[in-house]
Amino acid sequence: MTTIGFLGGGNIAQAIIGGLIDNGTSPADIHCHDPAAGSQQKLASLGIQLCDSNDAVVQAADVVMLCVKPNVLPDLLGELTADCKHRLFVSVAAGVLIRTMSERLGPDTAIVRCMPNTPALVGTGMTALFASPAVSPAQRDIAEGILSAVGKALWVQDEAQLDAVTAVSGSGPAYFFRLMELMISAAINEGLDEATARELVLQTALGAARMASASQLSPGELREQVTSPGGTTQAALAEFDAADLEGIVTRAVQAARQRSVELSGH
Repeated sequence: MTTIGFLGGGNIAQAIIGGLIDNGTSPADIHCHDPAAGSQQKLASLGIQLCDSNDAVVQAADVVMLCVKPNVLPDLLGELTADCKHRLFVSVAAGVLIRTMSERLGPDTAIVRCMPNTPALVGTGMTALFASPAVSPAQRDIAEGILSAVGKALWVQDEAQLDAVTAVSGSGPAYFFRLMELMISAAINEGLDEATARELVLQTALGAARMASASQLSPGELREQVTSPGGTTQAALAEFDAADLEGIVTRAVQAARQRSVELSGH
């Protein structure tokens, strides 16, 4: 059985651990170190093995999940004294490049960098992964399996593509939350009470996402099916076009990608 260690036990780590357990991983095969008392309490409730140091986690694990904040990760890796050879390291720290991690773990260390998003907290995440050359096909399968425990996972062929992933799926939930927020506000302006407006908007968003996921049609084709000539939907979409919604979305994603590049320093 593959043993999995977590350096950092915050929300994303807890979500992944919960997903792994739900998918059949024994809590006895999961190890974690996090100095925060609040995290320790939540982790203990999951029945996993709590370790008193990061080195203890590495020594116990075949796969080491790096779930600490990006500004902490480089120093943490540099302080490890445990043997890192023959272990797979999977980092969820946004913006920390594989070369930065390799400088501290060793050039031949197997490292996967991934970008999960916040819906992973409720089991519907989207994660993109990129592997260093040292990662074997079997290790790729292991990494994908771990992240699939909290949603869907896919591989990108170039590490730089993770900046675009960040701009689309990493930051993307906030774009949809903003649209929901604005639709609720608009519904209230049209005379609906807040509770009704919220339920209408959230269920509509959920239904649209499920419909798009289940359909063989593209989102554009589904939009056309809903849009009757001269009808209410067409009137609304005409306002979007007049405001250059396409341009707004394009520039927003470009801005997010560029900021990701700046933060990662490449």
